[in-house]
Amino acid sequence: MTEKTLKPGWRRVKFGDVVRLSKARSQDPLADGIERYVGLEHLEPGDLRIRRWGKVADGVTFTSVFQPGQVLFGKRRAYQRKVAVADFSGVCSGDIYVLETKDAQVLLPELLPFICQTDAFFDHAVGTSAGSLSPRTNWTSLADFEFALPAMDDQIRLLVLLDAVREVYEACTRAIADARHMRRAAFSHFFERGINHEERVATPIGELPASWVVASLGNRYEVQLGKMMSERARSSLGHTPYLRNANVQWNRLDLKDVAEMAFSSKEKEKFSLRYGDILACEGRHVGKSAMWREEIPGACYQKALHRLRRLSNDDDPRYLLHCLQYYSWTARFVAITGETTIPHLPAERLRAMLFPFPTLREQIEIADEIERIDSVIANLEGRQRSASCVLSLAMEECNGRQNV
Repeated sequence: MTEKTLKPGWRRVKFGDVVRLSKARSQDPLADGIERYVGLEHLEPGDLRIRRWGKVADGVTFTSVFQPGQVLFGKRRAYQRKVAVADFSGVCSGDIYVLETKDAQVLLPELLPFICQTDAFFDHAVGTSAGSLSPRTNWTSLADFEFALPAMDDQIRLLVLLDAVREVYEACTRAIADARHMRRAAFSHFFERGINHEERVATPIGELPASWVVASLGNRYEVQLGKMMSERARSSLGHTPYLRNANVQWNRLDLKDVAEMAFSSKEKEKFSLRYGDILACEGRHVGKSAMWREEIPGACYQKALHRLRRLSNDDDPRYLLHCLQYYSWTARFVAITGETTIPHLPAERLRAMLFPFPTLREQIEIADEIERIDSVIANLEGRQRSASCVLSLAMEECNGRQNV
């Protein structure tokens, strides 16, 4: 971008011309009355708030001092995009730069963190990082970053917009966290007490509503592992898309990268997927499950996944899908597989696991309630993404673009 394309009153500057690196140090933070420390692990990518920290009294070797209003920028692995504004004093890791504006009459201190969040700034920081395993950028390189400095009136206008959008984003973030907490609490209620306020009775898997049935999974669902992968199958003609562990996330399928290999006609019949089948991970993230909804017609699945297919219409697979996540949260799978490095859940063990089964009607009602909660969370996440997009566009105006 040239000077001619900048807005009136804007000018190109180097980062180091308007921002300085704080060199304040404390050799004995505890004696100096400093209570908190911040490491890279305490900074969340894309979040300008510092929500976690450690206690200096617990022991720390950090000496870089920061004050409220200063900006903390993670110089190690800059691609993680860790930038935050301090709202308390403390000491931080040597892998964090403490930044502040040189002159508030030239660059508003409140605008600095947003400049540090622009794609252009991160591209420069990543591009000037050195080191293969743990790349770091240095202050000399950051100081050479050039950007368009708005006129003071435009800085004030931008800051009002950025603060408003950031508040919406943070409100959505808090609401999503609350909704997810509510969802987890609802799972405990639904899968232990049901929704009909029944008296509970003792069962082999704990107290449950009196009308519920406890049965092994194999009595209600067919449990079938997928096809073993082989080099021959991958190199043969007639490839068929198949699902693997990487495609299964909790309650959703990630289908951006779907592999293919050859399946014979008999294998296609055995390892085919139908609407309503549940795919559950056999190893590593044991029990992680998602439902198949005919996203890719004709797709099959590999041996690292169990296919759970209901044996009758007396069960709603959506109920079992959510119950599997409840079992994961309550460590039921850990109890079966043990605390191994890479746990596995063989088909025979999964078939033998006991699960609670309400009537079909109550299964449907429980699944519907959970889907209503998920719908609220999805709506909040959509609003959060919209706020993030607006925030990104507004921050790009810090680079002098005239589209906001």
